Amino acid sequence: MENGEIEGAADDGVPVPAPPNGRRYRPVGSSDRAVIQMTSMEPGSSSSTAVAAVSGITPQPPRNLTVDPSMQEDHTVSQGDSKLELFGFDSLVNILGLKSMTGEQIQAPSSPRDGEDVAITIGRPKETGPKFGTMMGMAGVWQSLVLVSFCGACTFLTGISLSAIATNGAMKGGGPYYLIGRALGPEVGVSIGLCFFLGNAVAGSMYVLGAVETFLDAVPSAESVTVVNNTLVNGTATASTATISTPSLHDLQVYGVIVTILLCFIVFGGVKIINKVAPAFLIPVLFSLLCIYLGVFIAPRHNAPKGITGLSITTFKDNWGSEYQRTNNAGVPDPNGSIYWDFNALVGLFFPAVTGIMAGSNRSASLKDTQRSIPIGTLSATLTTTAMYLFSVLLFGALATREELLTDRLLTATVAWPAPAVIYIGIILSTLGAALQSLTGAPRLLAAIANDDILPVLNYFKVSEGAEPHSATLFTAFICICCVVIGNLDLITPTITMFFLLCYAGVNLSCFLLDLLDAPSWRPRWKFHHWSLSLVGALLCVVIMFLISWSFTVVSLALASLIYYYVSLKGKAGDWGDGFKSAYFQLALRSLRSLGANQVHPKNWYPIPLIFCRPWGKLPENVPCHPKLADFANCMKKKGRGMSIFVSIIDGDYHELAEDAKTACRQLDTYIEYKRCEGVAEIIVAPSMSEGFRSIVQTMGLGNLKPNIIVMRYPEIWRRENLIQIPSTFVSIINDCIIANKAVVIVKGLDEWPNEYQRQYGTIDLYWIVRDGGLMLLLSQLLLTKETFESCKIQVFCIAEEDTDAEELKADVKKFLYDLRMHAEVIVVTMKSWEPHMESSSSGAPQDDSQEAYTSAQRRISTYLSEMKETAQREGHPLMEDGKQVVVNEQKIEKFLYTMFKLNSTILRYSRMAAVVLVSLPPPPLNHPAYFYMEYMDLLVENVPRMLIVRGYRRDVVTFFT
Repeated sequence: MENGEIEGAADDGVPVPAPPNGRRYRPVGSSDRAVIQMTSMEPGSSSSTAVAAVSGITPQPPRNLTVDPSMQEDHTVSQGDSKLELFGFDSLVNILGLKSMTGEQIQAPSSPRDGEDVAITIGRPKETGPKFGTMMGMAGVWQSLVLVSFCGACTFLTGISLSAIATNGAMKGGGPYYLIGRALGPEVGVSIGLCFFLGNAVAGSMYVLGAVETFLDAVPSAESVTVVNNTLVNGTATASTATISTPSLHDLQVYGVIVTILLCFIVFGGVKIINKVAPAFLIPVLFSLLCIYLGVFIAPRHNAPKGITGLSITTFKDNWGSEYQRTNNAGVPDPNGSIYWDFNALVGLFFPAVTGIMAGSNRSASLKDTQRSIPIGTLSATLTTTAMYLFSVLLFGALATREELLTDRLLTATVAWPAPAVIYIGIILSTLGAALQSLTGAPRLLAAIANDDILPVLNYFKVSEGAEPHSATLFTAFICICCVVIGNLDLITPTITMFFLLCYAGVNLSCFLLDLLDAPSWRPRWKFHHWSLSLVGALLCVVIMFLISWSFTVVSLALASLIYYYVSLKGKAGDWGDGFKSAYFQLALRSLRSLGANQVHPKNWYPIPLIFCRPWGKLPENVPCHPKLADFANCMKKKGRGMSIFVSIIDGDYHELAEDAKTACRQLDTYIEYKRCEGVAEIIVAPSMSEGFRSIVQTMGLGNLKPNIIVMRYPEIWRRENLIQIPSTFVSIINDCIIANKAVVIVKGLDEWPNEYQRQYGTIDLYWIVRDGGLMLLLSQLLLTKETFESCKIQVFCIAEEDTDAEELKADVKKFLYDLRMHAEVIVVTMKSWEPHMESSSSGAPQDDSQEAYTSAQRRISTYLSEMKETAQREGHPLMEDGKQVVVNEQKIEKFLYTMFKLNSTILRYSRMAAVVLVSLPPPPLNHPAYFYMEYMDLLVENVPRMLIVRGYRRDVVTFFT
């Protein structure tokens, strides 16, 4: 040959010129050893299969179809009659940018390297994902062993975790969803369970498409529409060019839908029918595996390709190392290809081969003994298949050259004994069996989620115990058929793989959490487990997810997170005794122990209010607490952080009212949840309110998590409704708080307290009379953090004697507030002491607006004191009140009353329009009549619409220091 002409001629006998760059090509004939045929790889089967033309089998010529020479010149084959119109698919293909699925031809791949003598067949629609030959052709033997071990370790560790959880008690339907939900809570369980259901449903369509494509490749006469793929040599069709028929998308759709419907009929027959059909899928698969291994040991046969050397140590050494290279989209080695293969890419390709370990647990409701069947079946299958993969890597690494491993798309069929048809049958039945597993397990998983009644939207899929999930099966079949109609799942199959890995990670995390917490109920029969193994298994799942595709990992995690958020919002609360609740419990115990019994530093001080729900009067029977108390409790927390304890006391005998107390506690819990207040409910049954509160203040709480502020409503109704027992109870509660070192906040005007939607303007006025540890200042700052009061300003009124240096006091208070990082206006108010008051009263000085209330209080106190003296004189004993001896100093009573009168006058003068007024609570005088103290307090709050009466306790709640 001259000038590099290629031996051979075209149809007209004219020699075909050599390419200008001097590269040598030869035409591909029907008798060539390796004819590469582009086919889809079924990514979800139990053993990833790539159906290819088998060496030694002559491709059949096209049937009743003539190739137009003009098409050969354009190097394209028209597929306009692919009949996608049957499904209305053309528009969808154009929208998604999947025009390759309609059969449009692609350009020939880049030329081989110089000097190579290669035959390339082009003509199948452009593949959206990379396809290539045997994995070892790229990775070599040792990296293939690492890859199989890596993926097998992930599933084996997941199987150990699954075995431990499955043997820790009875297991209902739902498989991994049931296990994850009971370990990690309903939100996590439902989110992962729905993703796993979707993965199984779509995986069923992948299995069906894999079986149909293999069938059409093996039986070309079954095709209704033949798509011709010309073999181009250097961009030109020649006389000896082979034409190969491949399945059209239309055939994949039609046959796929039919097969899916037939499998659904089997599933509708129930578990008994499925169990009877299962051997028909399993036995041929096992037989095909036997044929493959027999063929390996007797290779090479007389008609074997040259690349099959038989088991050879030389071949094994040649294939030991890796040789990653670039390929085009069709998987053909090409130095200018757009895809570079490495270990990470092979992980994504191989991992679907080790999925399927949840097949048994998906049918947990149908198993006779889940605690025995799941561990033995799952781990046995995992170990067996992993061992077979490792053994196959060693055998095929010694069986064929690297070139043969790369070019023979189905080497197992080439070496199988007695014929390749056995392998085709095995592949078809294997994928159909996997599809049947998906269509069996997915509906049961969806029905189990629906039966737990977490999401009302899934109520349509509920089934009674022992019944078949027909509605869920129809829905699963609908999803499967939709995916079959699409016909190309390369865009979503990575996400499906992520869903499987997400489920495996959930199982591992569940076992890790339960094993680490080691609650008394954690007693699995499967003893070969440890939390560290589960943690490694979970980390392996996450690593593999990111190795395969970080973008699809993010998509799958985002979808699971959206479902989690939706379940949190719309789902019904359920307490399944999950591991998170146990973790919270143990964390709380450790936190309590770490806090110890020492006082909390002011920087770490949080208000823990004890809300006294119904201390005075009666509320409607269906109202467990005053509606505004929870609003006020939320105002005492910064950004809602902190715990409130809502307490109510029932007067009576505990034995008689125990059930009433439980009912009241449930009602109070509902009220707290409705008001969106972080808190707990407690109901106490006691002979009287005073005794009940005394028990509460002594015993409520643990360690440093005891309530530190008592919040209650001011008893404004006591005089109006003549509730004469209230003064003694009120004074007793305040004295108990002082003795127990609890702060007190009494809310006057609770009915007018604003809710979260009523914005307040004006000022928050503090009348700072006594040192209270900074509690009053801190409460005013907490009020400002709420939207209701954020527009208000703080004014601090310092009450001082008349001869006090007002400017010096004002400067000191400003410096104090500055050091506390609090911004407020300081106002010093002087009050006349008792002695000047006596002088001004005798001289007839003018009286202010509160004089009428002051005079009325004097008159009532005088009348009450006269009655006490008459009773004491008549009965011959000292002055008594409620069975207790009291001491009366009339001058002290008058002094106390006048002080309250002057303070009320000052408040009305400066703070009549304030949003809220805070004032120090005076302690009840020792051995003083409770009635008198109530008179003092009534005079203090007179005509003030909204007031907080505050008493701190013997410690600081604010600090200067950082």
